[in-house]
Amino acid sequence: MTVGDAYGRLLLDALEPGTEPGTEPGERLEIVERDDGLIMASRLGPDAYFAPFRRWPARQRRAMRLARGRILDVGTGAGRVPLHLQERGLEVVAIDNSPGAVETARRRGVRDARLLRAEQVGPALGRFDTVVMFGNNLGLLGGVEHGRRLLRRLGRIASPGARILGETLDPYTTDDELHLAYHERNRRRGRLGGQLRIRVRYRQLATPWFDYLFLSREELEELVEGTGWRLVDTLEDEPPMYVAVLERG
Repeated sequence: MTVGDAYGRLLLDALEPGTEPGTEPGERLEIVERDDGLIMASRLGPDAYFAPFRRWPARQRRAMRLARGRILDVGTGAGRVPLHLQERGLEVVAIDNSPGAVETARRRGVRDARLLRAEQVGPALGRFDTVVMFGNNLGLLGGVEHGRRLLRRLGRIASPGARILGETLDPYTTDDELHLAYHERNRRRGRLGGQLRIRVRYRQLATPWFDYLFLSREELEELVEGTGWRLVDTLEDEPPMYVAVLERG
């Protein structure tokens, strides 16, 4: 196993001629490994990352009605969000920490795709009216303290009344003993129950380990206190998934 851009390689392979997303799922199997040894595999990854707007989940399509002004897409992946918003005539800056993802987005026609981590956003990017974090990317909050720092950083580039449209899931709807045990293990360590330590694997590659946060609405409300953002709505169609709508105070 080699540490590298597993996620980006997956996306680039899905662009290869003759291998359209979904045609040979065994060849593009995305693996998520959790630090307790749990392995989760999905053959639907490439299909979701390249999906046209009409095939997005209803919660995401509803949330797009709230996107306005100049938009920052955090964790753009294959660029489906900026491609849709560009069609609507909106200005979008797309960022991702995966070189392969940025290259994929550019090849697909995203006009402004940049290799940048969420923690690196700053005034040089300009001001934004909407921040989109789809594909569970509200999970990039990572944890309570890291999440609050990231929200404050986003606040510094947000226009008055700006919105964050962030997707996540409520981890506490499960009755799976393996997940329940992981929640308890987290709490003993002073972490939120849904705080994951994971890495993405694809073929011979694996990303570095990173924290990823799933949280309930109540936990999200508590986390955003004092950051300048407030939770004003949640959009839900397939529990436990939901899109949180945060507004700048």
